[in-house]
Amino acid sequence: MLIRRGLATVAATVSATLVLGACSGGGSKGDSGPVTLRMTVWTSNKPHLELFNEIAAAYKKNHPEIKDIKFDPLPFDTYSTALTTQMTGGNAPDLAWVFETDAADFVGSGALVPLDDTLKQTSGYQYDDLLPSTTKLWKSDDKLYAYPFSTSPFGVFVNRDLLKQAGQKTPDELVRAGKWDWPTVLAEGSEVHRSTGKAGMVIRDFEYKEWGNLASLWGGWKAEPWSADGKTCTFDSKPMVDAMTALHKGIFEDKAMPGPGETADFFTGDAAMTITQISRASLLEDAKFAWDLVPLPAGPSGDYSVIGQAGIGVVKQGGHTKEAKDFLAYFTNPQNSAKLAAYFPPPRASQLTAENLARTSPLLKNEQLDSVVVDGVKNGVVKPGHTGQAELAQRVRAGLDPLWEPNADVKGVLGDLCGNISQLLEN
Repeated sequence: MLIRRGLATVAATVSATLVLGACSGGGSKGDSGPVTLRMTVWTSNKPHLELFNEIAAAYKKNHPEIKDIKFDPLPFDTYSTALTTQMTGGNAPDLAWVFETDAADFVGSGALVPLDDTLKQTSGYQYDDLLPSTTKLWKSDDKLYAYPFSTSPFGVFVNRDLLKQAGQKTPDELVRAGKWDWPTVLAEGSEVHRSTGKAGMVIRDFEYKEWGNLASLWGGWKAEPWSADGKTCTFDSKPMVDAMTALHKGIFEDKAMPGPGETADFFTGDAAMTITQISRASLLEDAKFAWDLVPLPAGPSGDYSVIGQAGIGVVKQGGHTKEAKDFLAYFTNPQNSAKLAAYFPPPRASQLTAENLARTSPLLKNEQLDSVVVDGVKNGVVKPGHTGQAELAQRVRAGLDPLWEPNADVKGVLGDLCGNISQLLEN
C-alpha cells in the first residue's frame, strides 16, 4: 500500500472511468449461464492466494450461478496503472483492490458501486462491527464504496543484537523509560553506523522516491503535505520544515540513515531499525538475530501512528456487480475476516484484539500486537492521498529531489515545492 512509481496516466484513466461508468447500467451482464468473477490483487504471495482460493471454493459450493472466481495478481509497482488501463480498455475486473493513495480518485470517479445495502442485508455480516476509522477513506455521501480490506499500521522493527553491539539501549527499554522518540532514534542510528558500519534507521521502501512513506516520520511533528480539504499546500509549514530538517540532518550530518544511492536491508541484518508495516514480520521467521517490534517513536507533538490501507471495491464496468457484491459480502464476513487476519489486519472491532491477532500472527507477542496493531488501527492517520494523486505524486517527488543534497536549503526547497503544486491542489 505504497505510493508507486510510474503512474503518470492514473489520474487521467481514473477520470475516464467516470465517463465510461456513466454509460454502464451497473447491473449484471446478460449471460445465460454461470458467470466467472475476476478480482485484481497486488499480491502474488502463495499463502495469500491459497487462502483466497480456499474461500472462493467454499463460496462456489453453494452458489451454482458462479462458474469460477479468479484472483489476478498485477505487478505492485504499476498496479494502479494496469488496473485503470484494464478499466478503460474494455477488460475491467469485477472486483479490485484499491490503494489508499488512489482512494479519492476511485471513490469520487463513479468507477465503483456502493456496497452498503448488500453488506447490511447479508445475514450474519455484522456491518456495525466495522470501525468508522477504517471506513472513512472509502465513503462518499455516507455510502461505502470499498471494504477496508487491509488496515496495516507502521511500526519499527528492531535488531536488538546490533543495537547492543553498538552499546545502545533497546527500544523496549526506551519505551518503558518514556524516551522512545526521534532524537533518540537518530542518535542511536548514528552511533550504530559509526561503530559497526551498518545502517541505523531505514524507512523501508522510501529510497528517496516513495515520499509518502515519510508520513511515518513527519507525523511526529503533526505535519501534513496539504490541508484537510486538500486545497492548500502545507509542505512549507513550520511543522513540515522542522520534520524535514530533522530528517535531512539525520541523513547527511549524523549518518543515522542511509543516504541517496545507499541500501540496507534490515531483514538480512544490515540495519538496526526499520519502519515498515507489520505484515513484514513474516520475513523474520528465520532471522539470525534477536528482534523486536515497537510503535513509531514519539515526535515533538507526542505519540502518533500511521496506517496504510487497501480497499476492495466492486467495479461498475465489470458487469457482474450483483454477483460481485454478494461474493464480497462472503469474502469479508466475520468468519472469513478472521482467516484473512493472518495477513491483513481486520477492520472489525470484535476481531481487533491482541488475543485474536496472536492466533494468526505467531511471530508477534500480544504486547507488540496491542501497542502497534490494535492502537495503530484505532488511532492511526492514513498515508496521504489526493484526487489526481498520480500527477501530484510525480510533482512532489520531483520537487523534493533538490532536498536530497548535503547543503540543501530545506525551507527553500519546500517553499518551491508548494509553488509548484498549489495550482494543482486548487484545481
